[in-house]
Amino acid sequence: MATLSDQWASLGSLGSLMASIMFLWAVVGRYVPLHHLEHSLTKHSRRLFAFVYPYVQVTIPEFSGERMKRSEAYTSVEAYLSNSCSQNASRLKAEFGKESGSLTLSMDEHEEVTDEFEGAKLWWASVSRSPPSQSISWHPPPDSRRYYRLTFHRRHRELVVGSYLAHVLREGREVGLRKRQRKLYTNNPSDNWYGYKRTVWSHIVFEHPSTFDTLAMDPGKKRELMDDLIAFRNGKEYYAKIGKAWKRGYLLYGPPGTGKSTMIAAIANFLDYDVYDLELTSVKNNSELRKLFIETTSKSIIVIEDIDCSLDLTGKRMRTKTKKEDEGGDDKPKLPGEEEDKEKSKVTLSGLLNFIDGLWSACGGERLIIFTTNHVEKLDPALIRRGRMDKHVELSYCNFEAFMVLANSYLGIDPHPLFDTIKGLMEEVKMTPADVAETLMHKSAKDDAVSRLEDLIQALEMARGAAAKVDEGSGVDETVESE
Repeated sequence: MATLSDQWASLGSLGSLMASIMFLWAVVGRYVPLHHLEHSLTKHSRRLFAFVYPYVQVTIPEFSGERMKRSEAYTSVEAYLSNSCSQNASRLKAEFGKESGSLTLSMDEHEEVTDEFEGAKLWWASVSRSPPSQSISWHPPPDSRRYYRLTFHRRHRELVVGSYLAHVLREGREVGLRKRQRKLYTNNPSDNWYGYKRTVWSHIVFEHPSTFDTLAMDPGKKRELMDDLIAFRNGKEYYAKIGKAWKRGYLLYGPPGTGKSTMIAAIANFLDYDVYDLELTSVKNNSELRKLFIETTSKSIIVIEDIDCSLDLTGKRMRTKTKKEDEGGDDKPKLPGEEEDKEKSKVTLSGLLNFIDGLWSACGGERLIIFTTNHVEKLDPALIRRGRMDKHVELSYCNFEAFMVLANSYLGIDPHPLFDTIKGLMEEVKMTPADVAETLMHKSAKDDAVSRLEDLIQALEMARGAAAKVDEGSGVDETVESE
């Protein structure tokens, strides 16, 4: 056992050693700048540590660049870990997800979980680092930085860099899309663009209940449309193979009340896509139209309803001025604000065509572009040709098969003795699905299915009588003209 004198001797030797080191440090500091010396020592110590420590670390910060935008990689990693690894964590945090509209669980700060990928074991940690504060506070600093740290053995470096990180980002995006709240966007007037990247589109939660099961449409056409949508949704590799942008155009046309808007909602619910309702009259020019398109996301539907009424995009691409207009002699009185409206709407047919299938249309992917119109004959053929509007879907008057869908949805009945009478009348009378649905809808608690069907029969008979009178009147006119 060492005596007390031996212990004091050891402490004295240690003190002498420390003094010698400090003396040498002061001498070296006269000839070598200390920051160079510190850098060299740090560098070599790291190399020594890396030689002994066989693990590699990758950090994914929450914000990138100047912290103006949350990192997409961080969001994807957060979604991936929440879905696949967080069940093994002992500490979780619950937050209200802006995109999902419900509570989401994720790893708490300074928590660590493990993951396995193709036989490799990996560790994920959630880290929060705050800058040193000069004052004591119970609240975290506002500029604290969060990041995820991935640790793995260096022998798995090629696997992690080549496959695992791509797998995490891909799976994280898919989880985020499944959990998100779908949105209905509308474009803001350009006068309200205070830095357009934040305000070109405003949105609400998309909650339309329409589905293909409740859509009043011919079953054969419905199945054909659903198959086409499925092929588009699964066609990423096919579109890349044939060298086309991953987008598809649909033209929905037919009389008013035939369900064009309802079909758009059913398509959005079927594909789980967001909807961008583009109002062309509030777009100043082609340049702003491109900006709006750039700000749309993938897995979305861009809709222009009543395209024939939105702007003067029919007929020739450039309308030639008349002599009277050229001389300034247009006798038509101008309404207040008319000049300003003309200045505000300079979107041309050429600009719209480039929006649909020009170079800018290839920005992003997995988008549907849908036009609706009540008068397809008024549209310029260049606007609706195949390749722009790839699929034309005619929505016509209600037939018996469509009525069966409405009867099941509104009345909860499937065959009924009155159906034969209704079928015969529908073969003679044109009535839109909207009118049929309104007739079948319960107006009071006393209504029953039979009374609703009887009301529909009465409405169909009245429509048949009105059509017969119109035909008789046209026959008389033709007789008079021939005489």
